[in-house]
Amino acid sequence: MNESGLRTTRILALDASTEALSVAVLDDACTVAFEHFEIAPQAHARLLLPAAQSLLDEAGWKLEDLDGLAFGRGPGAFTGLRIAAGLVQGLAGGLDCPVVPISTLAALAARCMATPEVDHVRVVQDARMGEVYTADFERGTSGPKPVGAERVIEPARVLPWPDTPGWAGAGNGWPLVFAALGQAPRNAGETWPHALDIARLAMPELLAGRGVSAEHALPVYVRDDVARKTADRK
Repeated sequence: MNESGLRTTRILALDASTEALSVAVLDDACTVAFEHFEIAPQAHARLLLPAAQSLLDEAGWKLEDLDGLAFGRGPGAFTGLRIAAGLVQGLAGGLDCPVVPISTLAALAARCMATPEVDHVRVVQDARMGEVYTADFERGTSGPKPVGAERVIEPARVLPWPDTPGWAGAGNGWPLVFAALGQAPRNAGETWPHALDIARLAMPELLAGRGVSAEHALPVYVRDDVARKTADRK
């Protein structure tokens, strides 16, 4: 309940798009804003659900109290995206509640934009196979606004973020970029997506009724050939 006695809107968010594992619970009054975050390579399938249950217990919520779910929809590690999407789909189907998929690159930009001086963020995430995921964002009214499409490209094709006020870099792929360009590295901001940022970006979408049904809570791989080849091997 909020101060007026009305029930708050409650959301559970998950991210497994990188080596990091992150779960968060948030209400629209921000009276509850808890997150579990750890680096846990190859342990997402085992740890995500227990971490979610632990946070729900901490908040004093039951699964049935949730009004919606959110997850980092990618781009990111194929297996991790599948795990998070599968878990969210299962929970949303059982609870009959909507899901808000959130870009993992936007989540990284949002954490940088928590600093008022930052209005533009260039995000670069390691995509493996000699490539990186990248996108630019600018400050919007309800969070980071994409400037152009999310791409997967070779590190040497990424330009460092402008060395001017208002700009920042984020993501774990910048060492690859500077090495490919033969330039001295610069300090980027946040390295890993956080579920709490995903929950914060998802909340206005949920309140506006823009969530999707469980069967439409799908990962966005960006590198479509990886998804296709993996599906062909099954």
